[in-house]
Amino acid sequence: MTPKHQGSSGWRSMTTAIGVGLIAGLFLSIPLSRSLTQKTAGTTTPLFPISNPFNAWKGFGDRDVVVLGMDAGRGNTDVIFTIRVAGGETRITQIPRDSYINSRNFGPMKVNALYAYGGIEAVKSELTRLMHRPISHHILVNLEGIRTIADLLGGIEVDVPKRLYYQDQSQGLYIDLQAGPQVLKGKDLEGFLRWRHDGEGDFGRLGRQQLVLKSLFSKLTRAENLVRLPALISAAGRNIKTDMGPLELGGLMTAMGTTELEATRLAAKPFFSNGISYLETEWPDAAEANGSLYRFLF
Repeated sequence: MTPKHQGSSGWRSMTTAIGVGLIAGLFLSIPLSRSLTQKTAGTTTPLFPISNPFNAWKGFGDRDVVVLGMDAGRGNTDVIFTIRVAGGETRITQIPRDSYINSRNFGPMKVNALYAYGGIEAVKSELTRLMHRPISHHILVNLEGIRTIADLLGGIEVDVPKRLYYQDQSQGLYIDLQAGPQVLKGKDLEGFLRWRHDGEGDFGRLGRQQLVLKSLFSKLTRAENLVRLPALISAAGRNIKTDMGPLELGGLMTAMGTTELEATRLAAKPFFSNGISYLETEWPDAAEANGSLYRFLF
């Protein structure tokens, strides 16, 4: 089998997002205190009511969104999780990247190789089959995109669970983080997401991803940042690809910001086959998927 990495031709143009982002950026270049209020006889009154432009979004119905984070080589997907907003809850389900699957089109492989072999449509098709839920939208982002958004937000608050130190000159990777609550951005955030040099392996990385996801979504769903969302996406540029328009993205973030957020991962245990390490993952059956009764491992 030879991987066929699909280019950007299969993705919807981001022209609309860029246009909305430029407008939002222009508006936000004026201090909000001046643009939203006016002074009359010593009093301050609103020029117009402040409202969320994405509140009218009705959701995707009985469908999920898959988010893929690219690894440094831009081939395999280092991060895989699905998002579902329903019943007053946002459920983020992490899928271990080393999960063994027997792909319909490409045979036995790790789930994180699907994108390299068949592109985003192969990922959505296989995960729809494995998760027993329709996955019809996607967000593809690489580490640079996460760093850009986090930097524009002023960093994100993370409680680093322990000292993380690692150097790899071949990758230009230098990680040196102390334990404890801190604001991460730039190279420090990238290092926190990539670090996996302990006995926890991929499970430890999934746990750190959960910390970042919860903090990032918490900050993105603040009112002042929801208004900036199109501009943030435009700034991230080619580092984020999606088949959703800016209103859909804003609506998704708004819905997530008004529901309880639960981030969990599918249960899995390691095994070896032909000298290759895999994870035997407990995919939900049809009844579990429809009832959202997933089994999780912590």
